[in-house]
Order: sequence, then C-alpha cells, then structure tokens
Amino acid sequence: MTQSTVGPTTSAQDAGPGSRVPARRSWPDRYFRISERGSTFGREVRGGVTTFMAMAYIVLLNPVILSVPDAAGHKLDGGQVTTATALAAAVTTLAMGFIGNVPLALAAGLSVSAVLSFQVVPEMTWGNAWAMCLIYGCVIILLVVTGLRALIMNAIPLALKHAITMGIGLFVCLIGLVQAGFVTSMGGPGGVPGEKPIQLGTSDMLTGWPVLCFACTVLLIFALQVRKVPGAILIGIVGGTVLAALVHQFAGLDKKDWGGRNAPEITGSLVSSPDFGLFGSVSFKGLGDVGAISIGVIVFTLVLAGFFDAIGTIIGIGQQAGLADDTGRMPGLNKALAIDGAGGVVGGVAGASGQTVFVESTAGVGDGARTGLASVVTGLGFALCLFFTPLAQVIPPQVAAAALVVIGSMMMTNAMHIDWSDPATSIPVFLTTVLMPFTYSITAGIAAGVIAYVLIRAVQGKFREPGWLMWVLAAVFLAYFALDPIEQWLGAK
Repeated sequence: MTQSTVGPTTSAQDAGPGSRVPARRSWPDRYFRISERGSTFGREVRGGVTTFMAMAYIVLLNPVILSVPDAAGHKLDGGQVTTATALAAAVTTLAMGFIGNVPLALAAGLSVSAVLSFQVVPEMTWGNAWAMCLIYGCVIILLVVTGLRALIMNAIPLALKHAITMGIGLFVCLIGLVQAGFVTSMGGPGGVPGEKPIQLGTSDMLTGWPVLCFACTVLLIFALQVRKVPGAILIGIVGGTVLAALVHQFAGLDKKDWGGRNAPEITGSLVSSPDFGLFGSVSFKGLGDVGAISIGVIVFTLVLAGFFDAIGTIIGIGQQAGLADDTGRMPGLNKALAIDGAGGVVGGVAGASGQTVFVESTAGVGDGARTGLASVVTGLGFALCLFFTPLAQVIPPQVAAAALVVIGSMMMTNAMHIDWSDPATSIPVFLTTVLMPFTYSITAGIAAGVIAYVLIRAVQGKFREPGWLMWVLAAVFLAYFALDPIEQWLGAK
C-alpha cells in the first residue's frame, strides 16, 4: 500500500532529535505504520475488538438468509454455513489487514446473500450460486485492474446508487418480517377485489410467543442504537435469545413452535470442530440451462450489490479515519477494492456468499483504529468463531430476523441524499426502491430504475446525459422484462 500522506509522520514522544522516524519501533509498528498514523498498539487492538463485536452478528444471521431451498429443493446445512461464514470473514479481513493495511473488516454481504437466496437459487443450485459469486468477484477484480471501475461509477447516477441501497434495505426488512411471522401471505390469487396479498401475523393479528420475542428483540436493538451502544445488534440478538430461552422453557414450547428449525436450547457442547462441508462446492454444471441473459443479469446484480456499496463504505471510512483527502482519494484504494473483489471469490469457494466491506468498521475507527492491525484483530475474532458454531444453532430464526429489520432501517438513511422535489430524480429512485420488496426481486428494482432514468432524460431532450453505458444497460433490462414474450415469439418463429 502506498504510504499515506495523511496524519503525522511520527508520534511526538517517539521522535528523536533531528529524526523524522522513531529510532526504535516494534515490528507491528513498522509494518502497520501505527506511529506514522498517530495511533497506538492498544488503540488498534481495542478498535479491532470493537469492530468484531459490532459485526459478529453476521455469523448468526447469514445462515438464516441462506436457509432457502435451491431449484433442486436442496437446503444448506446451518452448521456448515456458519463455519463457512466465519472462515470467509476471517480470511478476507486478515488479508485486508496484512495487505491493505486499513481498518476495514469484511464478511458476507447481506445484499449479496439476499440476491443469492431470492434471485439466484430459485433458478439454479447452491453450487451454481457459489459459481456466480466466483464470477462476480473476478469481474470486480478485473474492473479494478483495468480501471473500468471509474467508467461504471460515472455511468450510474448517484441518486440511483442510493436508491439501490434503500431498495435492498426495504427488501431485507420484508424478509425479516416474513421470517419472524410478523407478516404472512394470504396465499390467495392476485387481483381479487377485497383480498389482501399479505397480512399482519395470522388472521390480521400477532399470535405465538416467537413473534413476541422478535418484537422485543427489534425494540431492544433500536433502544441500544439510540443510546449509541457499540455492538447493539449483537447484544440485541443475545438478549433476544435469552428471552426466547426463558419463554421456551416456561411456556413449554418445542422446536416446531419456532418454525421447525433452531430452538433456543442447548442440547450438547458449545464447542465443536469446524464443519467445512461447503468448502469447494462451486459447480458450473447446469449453468447453460439457465440462459446467457439470465446469468448476465445475475452477475450484473451481484456486482452492483457488492461493488458500489464497497466504494462508498471504503471511502467513507477512509475519510473518518483520516486516510482520505478532501476529494475522497485514499492511498491504496485500488488495493482495498481488489481485496473486496477477491471476497466474492473467497466467499464462493468457502460457500458463504460474497464478502464485502462492512460499514460497522466505523465502530472500530471511532474507537481509534487507523491501521490494518485492527483488521487483523477482527479477523482473528472470526477465526475463533469457527470453534463455536453450535452457538448459532441456539439462535431462533425469529430473533435473528430482528437484525434484518434493523439493518433495513439503517440502509434507508440514504433517502436523505435524494432530491425528492425533482421528478426526474425521484421517479427512478421511487421505482428502484419500492419494486425490490414489492416484486421480491432486486433485479426488477434496478432494471425499472435504469429504464425510467434513461426514458425521462430522453423525454427531456437530454439524450446524451445518461451516457452510452446507461443506454446499453437500459436495453439489456428491457430485454430482461420482455424475456418471456421474446422467447414465445422466437418459439413461434
């Protein structure tokens, strides 16, 4: 990583007379440039632990998101997903620390996991889904290496980038509400007058202790966030699990009351050997049956879900840590982005979903982290999780789903950056945001937003403003929406 020009070159107490660098520094200090960035060994360790506490919930939550069956009806083993999630997070975060030397931690991206579960595996197997992670990771690395990153970043309007994040937030929130049983499907045909497609709980009322545990967990996490408690999500999940365990014991519930999956009870040891059953389960077999257009749209969606969030997160945290200048340029940015792109490959090989930089890294930066040593500490925390996977089986899905609702609310804060008074901006943003949860498809939201943006600019007579790449994307998405009539027409021919 290119030496940062931001921050002091040396600490006042270490600098010798007439010298710009300390006469004696430890290996960690020299390698991670701790003194050069005005930090200390203690701050870096504390910041790394804080970041781990803030994002350790992903080890519990990712198996919940990836619990849906694939096109062949196969469901992943929860313990194996937990192991894979911890392994991929440890590998990529350690790489960011040792190679990138920035206080950024990576783990399974919730937006990427949502795309895999609700957009990808309904059309293919989980092995194929891991192959999609590998492909999109390679695409991101290629974009970084060739410099095409800047071209794509300039092509997608900033408002649409915010809308994508907001839409995924609403989508993730809806997943959590359905997962908890707070919202259920009526199961009736669409278009019937007076018949609702979804409802509150069952029969328009909340029933059962698990839903109550979900609601209490959501309120607890929100209360902790308002009080600015570090690790609010993880603490909330632990608190919700304790409540669920008490309810499970004293209300006489069994596993089926929690949806037939994880129940808040300990049936064996809390420590076990890691189960690497998903490692290397990437499969390209059968992808040809999916279709080139569908695969292209999936890869593009995964790139959007992982790449653009990483750009904003890395630069934002870099500015907070004093590693970026006023224009947002940060030394070693391409190296950090390359590691983030490699996270897609690592996640695919491990069977854990694509890895991306977590905004929770700001917790460690706020606690003083300025170098990659903090990321090394966070990565070691994830490595320890490999031996405590039985703990994840104690978390009921209703409690874990509370984190999805909270994270959805956090992603919706991007609405503050939208100029809602300008219809040319607000219409594409609106369509992008609402169609993701309403259609249960991230791709549909992105496609509608891109098409609306290009069409509105054309109506305004600003044909050149979107740029040629946006016009190409609009054409691809039009084909995506018209895929069925196109196939029928070709079949008729």
